[in-house]
Amino acid sequence: MPKKVDPQERRTLIADALMRVAAEQGLEAVSLRHVAAEAGVSAGMVQHYFRTKDEMMAFALAVVRDRSQIRVTEAVARLGDNPSPRLLLRTMIAALLPLDEQTRSDGRVALAFLAYTAVRPAAAAGLREETAQLIAFIASVLPAPNANEAAAGLLALMEGLGVYLLGGQYTAEQALSALDAHLDMIFNSAAPG
Repeated sequence: MPKKVDPQERRTLIADALMRVAAEQGLEAVSLRHVAAEAGVSAGMVQHYFRTKDEMMAFALAVVRDRSQIRVTEAVARLGDNPSPRLLLRTMIAALLPLDEQTRSDGRVALAFLAYTAVRPAAAAGLREETAQLIAFIASVLPAPNANEAAAGLLALMEGLGVYLLGGQYTAEQALSALDAHLDMIFNSAAPG
């Protein structure tokens, strides 16, 4: 009797291999052949699940996004009911930053995908909507009178800190200290008096 194959499981196996290739060798090394070798499957199997490199990249980014969402959800749940807006934002952003080996690996893939979308705008279509949603959520908990601008700045800070962490220019402590200083600036400037 033939073994039942879970297509989602196979796609995830292939996406994990793609992420390892991208994280270890850079995005330019990502090809159907390299990903197949890393996954221990045939190039034909990779092509069965992903017709193009763009499809593989989009799926790998979705896997990274799902992992990030799980990290954020778990971190926020540990805060209990009704955390302060500052603590909520710090916790969410810290969960998204590449502060350990797993998150650095995911961060390298996300950064590679962002660079990839810079020359393939169609591949970035979904990111625009997600970015707008994230900015809207952050703005909804900020006390600043110009909350949308402050939210965009906070998101840009997070991305910049992520790049510096991945490049080794900042340690985790330096990144978190910079995040705290920026959050203090936002929340203290909104305080009365």
